[in-house]
Amino acid sequence: MKVLVDIPDSYFEKQNAQQIADKLKLHTALLLFQTGHFSRGQACEFANITIYSFLESCYNYDIPVINYTEEELNAEFEQLKKL
Repeated sequence: MKVLVDIPDSYFEKQNAQQIADKLKLHTALLLFQTGHFSRGQACEFANITIYSFLESCYNYDIPVINYTEEELNAEFEQLKKL
């Protein structure tokens, strides 16, 4: 699928179209991952980057790569106590 987006030239004066497209894909992948719409693998595939680059980007934008609810974390601790 292709999506056409009009972006004023002043926003990306020093970047070519491919650099802009790559940046938009990465930021979209990060947002969709952060909101739970993409898995890590889907986000990497969408942005066409390695898992290492994706994890680095998550770190750079303070996006947690592991999200546990309090209940899930407590359940994990209970499992560990049984070991």
